[in-house]
Amino acid sequence: MTGPRPAPPEAVEYTPGHLMDVHRPVGADGPAPVVLLWHGRGSDERDVLVPLAQEAAELGLLVLVPDWRSDQEDGGRARLLASFEYARRKAPAFGGDPTRFVLAGWSLGGREAVALATHPDTPEEVRPTATVGIASAYGRPAVTTGDTPLTHLAERPSPVPVWLVHGTVDDLVPASATRELHTALVEQGSPVRLLEPETDHAGVVLTEYDPAVERCRPARAEHAVRAGRATARVLAEAAAASPDDRAATPARRPAPAP
Repeated sequence: MTGPRPAPPEAVEYTPGHLMDVHRPVGADGPAPVVLLWHGRGSDERDVLVPLAQEAAELGLLVLVPDWRSDQEDGGRARLLASFEYARRKAPAFGGDPTRFVLAGWSLGGREAVALATHPDTPEEVRPTATVGIASAYGRPAVTTGDTPLTHLAERPSPVPVWLVHGTVDDLVPASATRELHTALVEQGSPVRLLEPETDHAGVVLTEYDPAVERCRPARAEHAVRAGRATARVLAEAAAASPDDRAATPARRPAPAP
């Protein structure tokens, strides 16, 4: 990307003792679309999503990335829901537009995001306008809702557009897990789009796994840089899409990164 870079994120406390990074948009003339982005199974790994969040901020999005822990007794439910409530409530103070609110997540966080955004019991007044699942599997119960997103989305159309991203060479979560949900959504006539970049589990979020530290770090490999940028564009497109859009589209490859 060229042009102004986003400022370093501001860390705020979204619930006592737990932090959220606020990535402010670049070049926004008014309130910006909001993306709440949940990391995966690793404990308190909001730093892992800094490269993707900054790339999305360059596209004019306000991106909020909270820490949470899946190893808690409740599976992380309380923190995820607290971050959701905080993001909706505080978005205007950070320059965001809560009427354009995307709930997104990577890996385990993606299942939780899609589950909460599309669940029939989620109140309409708080439901996000779109959801993005990144390198996730959807066939197990989500802690935020208590049921399996694949099940309820195979029974009724999604109430919001669903955007799915999964690397074709992901050896941690197979791409077939996302394709299964995509098929179910298409069969229900749900608004859904699927992007399958040629990268791995870490590459879709603009990172690469470093076994020396057992953690993801910013990507250097071209396939991961290209795929991560494509994912940022998906977040921007999801934020710009009308929630009334009901046109399902088939899987497609991302356009080349600029």
